[in-house]
Amino acid sequence: MSAAGPQRSANPVPARRSAAAQPQAWGHSFERSHDRVSPYVLLTLAPLFWSCNWIAGRWLAHDVPPLAMTFWRWFFALVILAPFAWPKLRRDAPLVRRHWKALLGLGIIGIGTHNALSYLGLRYTTAVNGVILNSFIPVMIVALSWALLRERLAPLQVAGIAVSLGGVLTILSRGSLATLAALRLNGGDLLIVLAMAMWSMYTIGLRYRPPGMHVLSFLFVIACIGDLVILPMYALESALGLPMHWTVQGALVLAGVALFSSVLAYVFWNRGVEGVGANVAGMFVHLMPVFGVVLAWLLLDERLAPFHLAGIALILCGIVVTSRFAPAVSESPTVASLE
Repeated sequence: MSAAGPQRSANPVPARRSAAAQPQAWGHSFERSHDRVSPYVLLTLAPLFWSCNWIAGRWLAHDVPPLAMTFWRWFFALVILAPFAWPKLRRDAPLVRRHWKALLGLGIIGIGTHNALSYLGLRYTTAVNGVILNSFIPVMIVALSWALLRERLAPLQVAGIAVSLGGVLTILSRGSLATLAALRLNGGDLLIVLAMAMWSMYTIGLRYRPPGMHVLSFLFVIACIGDLVILPMYALESALGLPMHWTVQGALVLAGVALFSSVLAYVFWNRGVEGVGANVAGMFVHLMPVFGVVLAWLLLDERLAPFHLAGIALILCGIVVTSRFAPAVSESPTVASLE
């Protein structure tokens, strides 16, 4: 992004940090902290935050229609991001102008279309179907990487994906083949499949982030694009008789979703994909049902059954195998750095 970073003060030890410098200082601290963290840790935290989003979405279902949920979730995320991203965005303005096509595509696919299709699909299908279809993201990423970029996985990595997928299906079928065979798909499931395809394309497309663009300004730009895409659909939803019902609790939950499931989860996911590549990163989506089971056990007092433990073990085993035998990811000139 454009000119050099913030200017140093002539006084090497300022007596007091100005209020305007606080967001910028926070931004530098944030960069240094998560740049030191393993990408595998970041890829683990992202599905944890997204799992919390599913719980929040179900809790707000009666008061917040799906497109309203999508719009306001990202509106609050932009409010949170603005003071930290704006100094970076001013510096990165030339990159935004130069790479506007890539940013436009990533914003439409990864923020607007993906989120809108997910929430719409969940109005017409069950949460179980949604999670099952969500678990096919790693397979979609591998297939699209091969079809579009001619990337291949080692045989052991393919085996790891299969083992992890088996763990997901073990949890969702409750260890019963009859339950899995009884699964029926509908129009809502098709919307979920399209949403998963959009997310897979977004994950692969992260390699086309403008080189040198700061992670916060990148997320701010694509979030603006995505929310503008959602806005007319949200307006149509309200006009068709699905208004937003505001409550204090609902606003607080939306703010929490914006911070954790939008800002932090997306930053962590983008950084993780940069560190290990799209194929390996996609495997970590399988952690969502794991976190769902554990959160239900901790927060809802639901019992952990043997099939839960078997499924979790298979998922973790598959992730370890796929990650262990992943080729090293060399830094591409098309991948943005954090500085």
